[in-house]
Amino acid sequence: MTFNKNKLALAIAATALSAAVIAPQAQAANRSEDASARKTEALEMKLEQMQATMAAMQAELSRVKKESADATTASAKVQELDHWMASVKSAPEGVASKDNLIMVRGGFSNLDHARGYGADLSSLELTNGSLLSNNNSNQGFYFGGAFDYNVNNDLFGLMDHTSFAVELGIEYDQYGKGTNQFTGNSATLLGLPVTTANGTKSLDARLRLSVAPKIKFMHDSKLRPWIIPVGAEINVLGVPSNAVSVLNSGMQFGAGADYELFRGIVVGADTRYHYSTSKLDGVPTDGFTTGGYVGFKF
Repeated sequence: MTFNKNKLALAIAATALSAAVIAPQAQAANRSEDASARKTEALEMKLEQMQATMAAMQAELSRVKKESADATTASAKVQELDHWMASVKSAPEGVASKDNLIMVRGGFSNLDHARGYGADLSSLELTNGSLLSNNNSNQGFYFGGAFDYNVNNDLFGLMDHTSFAVELGIEYDQYGKGTNQFTGNSATLLGLPVTTANGTKSLDARLRLSVAPKIKFMHDSKLRPWIIPVGAEINVLGVPSNAVSVLNSGMQFGAGADYELFRGIVVGADTRYHYSTSKLDGVPTDGFTTGGYVGFKF
């Protein structure tokens, strides 16, 4: 019995000794695992920090590259602008195109019929306004002026190098003198109490006001042919008609050409036909004019 107790005591002592030896080793192993875990965690944190730092460095590098590219583009634009300004300053000053024209003109005028045409004083047929003037001359002269206002240089987009202008004109025509029949034999035959001496003269003169579209060809050329398809005009009679009318409406058709001699100084020639639309007063105004002009472009 005593032997068994001794064995049991020895077994318990051995177990206690074994536990005393193993426990520190287990604790040491646990401490080693904790240290390794902490090292791993620290390494992971450092790696994350390095990744964040690298991302920040990449973002900064991208920003610097973008700023550098923008600066290069801006510098190129500034250089281009400087080059353009230098070329503009060095270029000769441009002269704007002068397309409007003011002119003075004059020439020969020929009526289809003279004012005294068809008058028969013996039978008192005082036609064509011959009561106040029996002028038998249908030829004379004219002078006046005109203004061309340029509207466009492509005929409203229909034809290149072709200008459309509007011409405003004023013109004085003179065809000679005639006898005022009202103060002469005709008045006596009519039984009118007129005491003025026979042979009183009246000057057969007219004033023509016109507005007409003008088509001018060969824009930017010194030589500019032109036409007037149809224009409107009003004739003011110096000597009234038999109906005591002093106005006569009409149309005109024309053609001519300009030539620029020097820096806006223009010479030209034109021919026009004048047609009366009113025949009520009986004074003939149909006929043609031909002459020349000197103009100044502005």
